Amino acid sequence: MYPVLPRVLPSGLEALTALALDLRWMWNHAVDALWMQVDAELWNHTHNPWVVLQSAPLHRLEQLAGDETFAAQLKAAAADRRRYLDAPGLCALRSPRDVPGGVAYFSMEFGLSEALPLYAGGLGVLAGDYLKTASDLGLPMVGVGLLYQEGYFRQTIDTGGSQREAFPYSDPTGLPIQPLLGPDGAWMELELPLPGRVLRLRVWQANVGRALLYLLDSNHVRNGPVDRGITSKLYSGGAEMRLLQEVVLGIGGWALLDTLDSRVDVCHLNEGHAALAVLERARRCMHKQNLSFQEAWWATRAGNVFTTHTPVAAGFDAFAPSLIYKYARDLLADCRLSLRELLALGRADPADDREPFNMTYLALRGCAQSSAVSRLHGAVSRELFGGLYPRWPIDEVPVRHVTNGVHVPSWDSSWADALWTQACGKDRWLVDSACLASPVATCDDAVLWELAANERRDLVHYTRDRLARQLGQRGESPQRVALAWQVLDPNILTLGLARRFAEYKRMNLLLHDKERLARMLTSASRPMQLIIAGKAHPDDELGKQQVRAWVEFTQRPELRGRVVFLEDYDLALAQQLVQGVDVWINTPRRPWEACGTSGMKALVNGGLNLSSLDGWWAEAYDPACGWAIDGHGGDAEDAECLYGLLEEDVVPCFYERDAQGIPRRWIERMRASMSRLAPQFSSNRMLLDYLDRFYVPATRAFRHRQQQGSRLGRDLNAWSAAVSAQWHEVRFGEMEVASEGDQWRFHLHVYLGDVRLEWVRVELYAEQGGGLPAACIPMQGDVPISGAIGGYVFSALVPADRAADRYTPRVRPWREDAFLPAELPLIQWQR
Repeated sequence: MYPVLPRVLPSGLEALTALALDLRWMWNHAVDALWMQVDAELWNHTHNPWVVLQSAPLHRLEQLAGDETFAAQLKAAAADRRRYLDAPGLCALRSPRDVPGGVAYFSMEFGLSEALPLYAGGLGVLAGDYLKTASDLGLPMVGVGLLYQEGYFRQTIDTGGSQREAFPYSDPTGLPIQPLLGPDGAWMELELPLPGRVLRLRVWQANVGRALLYLLDSNHVRNGPVDRGITSKLYSGGAEMRLLQEVVLGIGGWALLDTLDSRVDVCHLNEGHAALAVLERARRCMHKQNLSFQEAWWATRAGNVFTTHTPVAAGFDAFAPSLIYKYARDLLADCRLSLRELLALGRADPADDREPFNMTYLALRGCAQSSAVSRLHGAVSRELFGGLYPRWPIDEVPVRHVTNGVHVPSWDSSWADALWTQACGKDRWLVDSACLASPVATCDDAVLWELAANERRDLVHYTRDRLARQLGQRGESPQRVALAWQVLDPNILTLGLARRFAEYKRMNLLLHDKERLARMLTSASRPMQLIIAGKAHPDDELGKQQVRAWVEFTQRPELRGRVVFLEDYDLALAQQLVQGVDVWINTPRRPWEACGTSGMKALVNGGLNLSSLDGWWAEAYDPACGWAIDGHGGDAEDAECLYGLLEEDVVPCFYERDAQGIPRRWIERMRASMSRLAPQFSSNRMLLDYLDRFYVPATRAFRHRQQQGSRLGRDLNAWSAAVSAQWHEVRFGEMEVASEGDQWRFHLHVYLGDVRLEWVRVELYAEQGGGLPAACIPMQGDVPISGAIGGYVFSALVPADRAADRYTPRVRPWREDAFLPAELPLIQWQR
């Protein structure tokens, strides 16, 4: 129950505590030498400065306190940290007036480092990269997540080749976090009312450079056993446990920010798990400004942004209405909402009482702006969510996209870092990455080939060491363990295949013809070698079968030096793989990969991509930079394409050398990929896209709605209610079309009834077709129709580049200060 305070250090070493608790060391390796000097063995084993500092013997610390060289290094490191923290950052320099006062980034998982294992996969790794980037670019951001005692499972492979799961306990005292203290110096706690009891949450804080990460922890001695386990495992338990986790994240997370009086303009939901935050934000605004819940909903929604990562409806969290009612009774009473009104916010059809409560739908309705994570995923998402916007054209469903990116300093090798530093400068990832392409494009061929060789050698050594430990922990014989030091060859074309083993990712596509693959791997003149890693969900039997198939393949006697399966795919392993492979392979079934950032991480290191045209690769692919599987065929066709690319293009390109032993065509691809794609798919570009296209508009709109006691929020709610109540009165009358040269003149009678003229926009809409894009032409209408209630004549002059009957009149609600159709998806069409 009491805070775990840092140990008292010998005089002169106090700065070590701040350095160890600032997670910037995860991507700033200039201070690694300090921790090596404190305890090299522990540092090499954990790469966790906090553990090193707390575990070091006192006599060693006293020795270092008297070491003038160490003192000078420590002083320089502390000064560098202070300069970093005090710099304004690119975001403030670009848009000093429009940068949000604060962005709260909610995520069920954060993948920052193995020293803080709070993630399961790509969603968490993205969230971790995003926080790091916010720190680098100076965007004021706080992350909100959960502190898992066991987190996601750790994978082992037994002697039969089957996956086994373990859930080791993460002792918070060994994590680089500290209890968040309140004004009275006590550990900050929150209380959330649950049916029949009060849930108590402890709060921890992690410092991620200039960003903060708050972690909620239900493992409180005053909670019951079940409630203490809410923050035990990530993505485990039944529906009720999942809902409780989302209550803690969304409602507890926003309650924390409110308690801290944080200045948050933008609430960004990373997936629908945190959707309940929009309800809690509105509820608290309701009480503070004496509003109805509906008025508070309008007053706060402009400041909410939602990112969806899921390309299939089956991936959305949905809960039975009875379960929602169980935990929402107090909310309903407080907000004066009926259960049906609440459930309508999370249903595709608000009138369908059989529908469950969908957190993704709640997020879409509770956020004025929504984004997918790649261009293709944006198109998929608009189709997926079209039912929430009845009769709206799919291309106008209000889901845009920002393609994901990766935090490059977290993923570049020491060799790549040196190359980029020489070409672009030390602080290259603290600026707009668009300026980095030209310097790398001029790198010498021999330099790039030496980069690839050094990285490949390091990966081979790492793989041998990790495989030896893996076999030893499994209980293999000393002779079998010793063989691990003979696998792979630092001069052979090295492929990486590492993802989650899920059916749509098709991790076994490369095994479609095992004999053909074996021949490629063991070719006498042009061999390949392959490193595989990945986990299957504990309940995914098909995924586990695919894991076993790969393990069995690696055990074929003729392949043991050419193919390796490394268990327990985690951040540490991922970093090594993307830094050392020549080709990163990714074979998802199109269009089920929302984005897929793993291949992006290889770009900065000179690795090339061979991937299905799905996710980010569908927009990044260029034959000059890598290879593509079309992805529109079945598994057999795609496997044939994959084998053909390897045999006819990838392998020859790698092994065709000139007199200097350099594969010039391969180097051309490396250079193109590094210079064109690495800056484009960095998280710098991603965050700046969010800032310019989402955060700045959200900040402006939210602040405007909050003025004068949320006067605009009240007005918008009244406008929405009035339009919705009278919308059935909107209808169309006669329409006349006449030709005027190369244009069409439209005259249209529209009857609005009691819907005021300034509340709507009348338009002519034409679908895409005949080589022409979709068109939406506003019609002008200020001529009243005599004797009609709200009747007006509208007109428009449009190009005659398509037939007049291709245009259909429509009426939709309109307010310049509303996000439409996201906030009011009404529309009427002429039949």
